[in-house]
Amino acid sequence: MRNTFIIISLLYQGAFGLEAQKHFGGQTMVGELKRVIVRAPDAAFANANPKVWHYTAQPKLNESIEEHKRIVEILKQEGAEVIYQDAAMPNHADSIFVHDPMIMTDYGAIILRMGKSLRRGEEAALKAKVQALAIPVFYELTGEATAEGGDTLWVDKNTLAIGRGFRTNQEGINQIRAALAPKKINVVQVDLPYDQGKEACLHLQSLISMLSPTKAAVYRKYLPVSFVELLESKGIELIDVPESEYPTMGPNILAIKPNVVLTLENNTKTIDVLKKAGCKVYTYKGTEISHKAEGGATCLTRPILRGQA
Repeated sequence: MRNTFIIISLLYQGAFGLEAQKHFGGQTMVGELKRVIVRAPDAAFANANPKVWHYTAQPKLNESIEEHKRIVEILKQEGAEVIYQDAAMPNHADSIFVHDPMIMTDYGAIILRMGKSLRRGEEAALKAKVQALAIPVFYELTGEATAEGGDTLWVDKNTLAIGRGFRTNQEGINQIRAALAPKKINVVQVDLPYDQGKEACLHLQSLISMLSPTKAAVYRKYLPVSFVELLESKGIELIDVPESEYPTMGPNILAIKPNVVLTLENNTKTIDVLKKAGCKVYTYKGTEISHKAEGGATCLTRPILRGQA
């Protein structure tokens, strides 16, 4: 009887094992979020000098923690396993924005090199975390290459858009493209606008968020024509975020699963647009952890496992 059980188990694993045992991956921005890394606000965040870190004001720690808890509650409510990055990082105020030091692929993590020099060191800490979770490192940027996760966007499983701007340089894009080419993944370069200049945080994901495999919320004004045409050629409907809410991170929207999203509660016009587009919308306050520090819901999360979209 025991031998029969073992044989059946092996047959099951042979047929379904890859999916059943998968604990990382998902080349998608919208597949069901199954595992995600977050980092709670700490003293380093609350004590950040706004002038040094380009924050609009000093964050309040207690309020920051409560805002972050709201995000975690929502993620858990929707079925995601939430894993904390709790490495000591006393001089890294931006480390709560765990999205940026890496990209997840079906082959493992790509460890990046931060374009904002104050954030250097976050990469090694997140690398250690994913390795502790038995997630392989597929590639790691070297030399003078820089890239940040907020500049990357999975348009579909085989298409990765990367924003070329102040945080992600040409060498960073070139290295990621070369690493992914053997896997038949097309890397599309998207040149970003100057906007508020080098000190401000403008990522590709500041301008676009995927809502489902066929829908994206965009601030079209700053997107290159070639990228808009690419999205349209793939049958992706572009849903425009109201111009008045671009400065308050209206386009920064986290898809928890297709058409189930999380965004800032103050962007009421954007929320209405999302609901009209068929989305279920969760919100969080974000006064401290987002508006003061230039990072929205996507920035505060690092998906490490998503289901198929």
